[in-house]
Amino acid sequence: MSTRLTQRELESYLWGAATLLRGLIDASDYKQYIFPLMFFKRLSDVWDEDYREAFEETGDEGYATSTANDRFIVPAGSHWEDVRATSTDVGRAILSAFQEIEKSNPERLQGVFGNAQWTDKGQMPDATLKNLIEHFSKHDLSLGAVPEDELGNAYEYLIKKFADDSGHTAQEFYTNRTLVHLMAQMLDPQTGEDVYDPTCGTGGMLISCLAEVKRNGGDTRTMGLYGQELINITAAIARMNLVIHGVSDFQVASGNTLSDPAFVEGDKLRSYDIVLANPPYSIKKWNRDAWTSDAWGRNFLGTPPQGRADYAFFQHILNSMDPETGRCAVLFPHGVLFRNEEAEMRRNLIETDLVECVLGLGPGLFYNSPMEACVIICRSKKPAERQKQVLFIDAVAEIERERAQSFLKPENQQHILDAYQGFTNAPGFASVVRTADVLAADGDLSIARYVKKPKPEISADEAVGLKDSWSAFDAEGRDFWTGMDALVDMLDELESGKDADA
Repeated sequence: MSTRLTQRELESYLWGAATLLRGLIDASDYKQYIFPLMFFKRLSDVWDEDYREAFEETGDEGYATSTANDRFIVPAGSHWEDVRATSTDVGRAILSAFQEIEKSNPERLQGVFGNAQWTDKGQMPDATLKNLIEHFSKHDLSLGAVPEDELGNAYEYLIKKFADDSGHTAQEFYTNRTLVHLMAQMLDPQTGEDVYDPTCGTGGMLISCLAEVKRNGGDTRTMGLYGQELINITAAIARMNLVIHGVSDFQVASGNTLSDPAFVEGDKLRSYDIVLANPPYSIKKWNRDAWTSDAWGRNFLGTPPQGRADYAFFQHILNSMDPETGRCAVLFPHGVLFRNEEAEMRRNLIETDLVECVLGLGPGLFYNSPMEACVIICRSKKPAERQKQVLFIDAVAEIERERAQSFLKPENQQHILDAYQGFTNAPGFASVVRTADVLAADGDLSIARYVKKPKPEISADEAVGLKDSWSAFDAEGRDFWTGMDALVDMLDELESGKDADA
């Protein structure tokens, strides 16, 4: 019977592997080595577990092997213990095992191990790789020892830790999970629906939708998860993340979503029930010229400026929503709500009546950035009572901060969710506005324009107190500046005296 680790022990054990690489490679490269080895150990241990249970039941080695291969095929010679027994050219043995496993599981594991330089002994000598393998060998990572949810949580913990250590690359790698959870709750994913993230990073938004369905008692086996990610190693990590969370129906493609969308059907983009995204904001290097005559019709609102591709991603997302059931939640910096160069596209957007809610949030929810975040929620077909209206929510105060990182507590999330679901006015917090009024304001979606903070009521006694305080402050100010004038006069006299002596 394997020893169960607590969540904290599991996280400490996994992070301990990364500490073995300190000083050897840049922190931003930890993920290229730690995640594939952890995943390799998981696959091998789960395979052993399935084999052992089948063999104990029947005593038939062939049947046990076939049963273990039902989940994943681990070819002979490509098991964790085979690599562990290797004393020289360890990197070559690891790479060979990865290639054989991917080749044997093409539909689910193709490209899952990434493309790290395992055979570069200058960067990864045999001794370092042996230390890593022995570290991971300390504990069993089978399903019985570490259930999917627990390993998934630990995996997310590592993603966060790697983001902390890598700093400048963290925005591409990590999105605040408390905000992702809120976005999933607002979109309310259902059993049987397809979910898509066009800039999926490590797959956190896809998994959050899956977790939301599971939390509400739904069957996740009929859901399809789809994602595209520009960076190959991050796409590989997303595939690992989904497998570790027990997802079987998924596709994560590598490539540039704007120039080469991976999921198309003829001359149209594939459509989904739910789209969530945290696109890279205001990227400058993109093919604007091609967008003016986009082959998939994604320029229906207009062509964004070269220096800001935000509305290119936005139009891709809107075009990816199912025309009947589609809804999306997109995390943006606040600038997309009011920048002048995108005003015409915003007006066109409002006229489509796709925008259902504009949610404003406080600073620090973008990783390692003080910018304030906003979430725009759209629906292909709004309920009749919400048509031609937009709900604005000012949730800047619904934020907590701890160790220089912002997050949303459960009560913050619930307050926002209640306002969204209620779709009514709440003074100082939420406001329902006619699209005609937004258009009359030139399509400006600035939340402060529509959600007014209530003016504090002041009693007569407080008014007298304020008047007395102001008088005292004014008198003290006069005394201060009178003193400063006297000091300046004195310095002038001293300076004049020095000139006279000279």
